[in-house]
Amino acid sequence: MVKEKAKKEMEEAKVSKDIGECKDKKCPFHGSLSVRGRYFKGIVKKILGKRAVIEFERLIYYPKYERFAKAKTKLHAYLPDCMKKTIVVGDLVKIRECRPISKIMNFIVVERIK
Repeated sequence: MVKEKAKKEMEEAKVSKDIGECKDKKCPFHGSLSVRGRYFKGIVKKILGKRAVIEFERLIYYPKYERFAKAKTKLHAYLPDCMKKTIVVGDLVKIRECRPISKIMNFIVVERIK
């Protein structure tokens, strides 16, 4: 059931975006890389070659003080060749978990939201 839901989300992402053709083997749309697990939405802070740095805020609960605090998280995500032209610094993107691509990249950019 979870796999069916993930496949449905990927199909919706394929239809909803303008994706150019690419020959990237690590592309979830044109290659053989499968996405699974968690997903996050965040803002692109840097683009470094085939990698994008995504930042988003989250709430952390501190039981001692019975309060929440905001924290920022930065994740490195693989940027497929077909999406390089459309994504720029400052865009809101959706990233999904995949197999480890390198030491620090375990996510891949799947969709540009804004």
